Amino acid sequence: MTTLLTGATGFVGAAVLRALVARGERVRALVRTASNRSNLAAIEAEIVEGDLTDPSSLAAALKGCRALYHVAADYRLWVPEPASIYRANVDGTVNLMRAALAAGVERIVYTSSVATLGLNANGTPSDEATKSSLATMIGHYKRSKFLAEEAVTALVRDAGLPAVIVNPSTPIGPRDVRPTPTGRMIRDAALGRLPAYVDTGLNVVHVDDVAEGHLLAFERGRVGERYILGGEDMSLRRILELVAAATGRHAPRIRLPHDLVMPVAYIAETWARIFGGGEPMVTRDGVRMSRKRMYFSSAKAERELGYRHRPAKDAIADAVAWFDANGYLA
Repeated sequence: MTTLLTGATGFVGAAVLRALVARGERVRALVRTASNRSNLAAIEAEIVEGDLTDPSSLAAALKGCRALYHVAADYRLWVPEPASIYRANVDGTVNLMRAALAAGVERIVYTSSVATLGLNANGTPSDEATKSSLATMIGHYKRSKFLAEEAVTALVRDAGLPAVIVNPSTPIGPRDVRPTPTGRMIRDAALGRLPAYVDTGLNVVHVDDVAEGHLLAFERGRVGERYILGGEDMSLRRILELVAAATGRHAPRIRLPHDLVMPVAYIAETWARIFGGGEPMVTRDGVRMSRKRMYFSSAKAERELGYRHRPAKDAIADAVAWFDANGYLA
């Protein structure tokens, strides 16, 4: 059986690729022409070039495939042109799912995000049933993932799309080549560039556990259902303490009020718009999200899929070690 995988050059996608290959699966990786392919080095996989916004390339990539893992996504919390995120995350997902239906793909795992889920006001962990809406989504990334998941759910209901949805929390670990926004935070903390923190919380999970959760969802997940693939709830302060422990640095002790950080975000975004240089270190949407503790429960995945996760400190230690070994901390 040939499996098509999107996002194989990225952080989570590369982990899924390695997990599939380790199982002896025959994998075809859909890769954009300009993608950084370092995560594909020394991996036995067929590479095909294509783009989620090009339906003809998707039809060619899916030819002969019975399985599909759609992991690719534009994961940026700030972009100068927001429409590009919707083209990739929403339009691209719909294009791929329709192409999969036309190709007769038998089983699909779609990688959504906990970003699509609601948050409990009292800070207790959310689950798959916690209500959310487009109006509660902060920023274009969250809105795009919410709309994409709604589109997949509609195709399951109306067209018989054989898709299982997984919602990873905050993956951390090796091979974050870009790095992702979370990976940048770990790298910057390891470099001593974060002298202070805000009062927030995240659910931290090792990227390889997320990858294993994808394979379990393929094998045991119920079509149309979604499963949180999370790890350990912890405050940002605790995360930075673990980074400090892995690097021998002192953890930041200054807690900044959110209202004090917001003006900095405005300035950083304005600077990025005028002078370029990529995503700002701090963004308005990031500050807005940090006002809540983003805690989640993986109980459903544990119960139905047999999903398990290792301690978050292991994920952080592996991330720091990989960044160090690959020159990111020089």
